[in-house]
Amino acid sequence: MAVITAILVVALVASAASFMAWQQQLWVRQVENLNEQAQSRVVALAALQWARSVLAQDARNNSVDHLDDGWAQALAPLPVEGGELAGELTDQQGLFNLNNLVRGGKVSATDLAVFRKLLELLQLPSEHAAAVVDWIDPNAVVTHPGGAEDMDYLALDPPYRAGNRALTTVDGLARLKDFDALTVERLRPFVTALPQATPVNVNTAPAEVLAAVIADLPLDQAQALVTARKEQHFKDIADFRARLPKTVMQVNESLLSVGSRYFLVTGHARFGRAKVGCQALLERETTAWPKLVWQKNI
Repeated sequence: MAVITAILVVALVASAASFMAWQQQLWVRQVENLNEQAQSRVVALAALQWARSVLAQDARNNSVDHLDDGWAQALAPLPVEGGELAGELTDQQGLFNLNNLVRGGKVSATDLAVFRKLLELLQLPSEHAAAVVDWIDPNAVVTHPGGAEDMDYLALDPPYRAGNRALTTVDGLARLKDFDALTVERLRPFVTALPQATPVNVNTAPAEVLAAVIADLPLDQAQALVTARKEQHFKDIADFRARLPKTVMQVNESLLSVGSRYFLVTGHARFGRAKVGCQALLERETTAWPKLVWQKNI
């Protein structure tokens, strides 16, 4: 009995010691991971400062933004102590600004027509435009067929109210009527959500956005324009008009520009085992250091 008791005691002590050692190792690993994640986030924020510097320098050199500018060149993976950093800048004014749909609290018929044509080009239901308008406009009245207000959203599970304010990011579309994940991802490369109404930069816009913003421009001819600007960007709107097909009769120049104020910076960092990313929307002015509009981890 004494021998059996001794064996049991030794087994229990060994089991307890093994468990405590495992817990200690797990705790050490968690602390290491948290430390590496924190350092990765700090490294990722360096991409934000890099983007601000590049945009500020570009603003001093010219007022025309195109895809051959320094800001459009991605930051190749840069070695840092214990890891690496990468980043890129994208022009948000090359996309259709969803918040253009409501200007001064009222629906913009011009921008609504542009968005409907964009939806058509992307083979999405045109009724989606009404849902975006009703989400942004300040009233509680369904504006067009396909729209939705509080009564529609309160009937969902879980219920919530319509935003009745401008979108902050494209991710906000996921809360709108009939906008599933596939629809949002289909729209993402062509739309943005900026804090004020903005024109489309013809030097950076995809062919689909150009074809949407110029009523008489077919998609194939818009794609030809995008190909041609790789050789020579548009110097101004007059240059852009001169290079349009002769079949294009009407161009609303108030919807177009060759310069941009809003840019999205995306930074990725790796430190040890931890990988993190961040995104930030920057507003660039002609003289000041680019301003941070919002920032999020990805």
